[in-house]
Amino acid sequence: MLDFAKSLPEDPDELRRFTALLLAEVKSQAMLIEKLHHQLAGHRSHRFGPSSETIDQLQLALEASEIAVAKMTAKLRLPDEDPKDKPKRRPIPDHIPRQEIELTTGDDDCAHCGGTLRRLGEDITEELAGR
Repeated sequence: MLDFAKSLPEDPDELRRFTALLLAEVKSQAMLIEKLHHQLAGHRSHRFGPSSETIDQLQLALEASEIAVAKMTAKLRLPDEDPKDKPKRRPIPDHIPRQEIELTTGDDDCAHCGGTLRRLGEDITEELAGR
């Protein structure tokens, strides 16, 4: 930057040169400011713009092909023989006597409103009693 502490020249030719020098410096700084504004706008659009949140088309195609492969492998898989939650024990033979126990509340009527209670469901288990 120019040193303005110097006194301005008195000669008109020197004043014209000094003015031209000042105008050149102002133009240079204006160009620098414009360049920096452009860079800042580019950085902002790169960081916060809509393109920062989009997925490339190649990535979308890759995901579509992965989904298609997963569907094909699911169709080709054979079902499992036994679900994991079922026990792998043999059933109790038919000649062993069975006893049915039904657990109830004792009343068929609701204690609060007096309406008839209904059956919600049942669980059936077979246990071999030890002696």
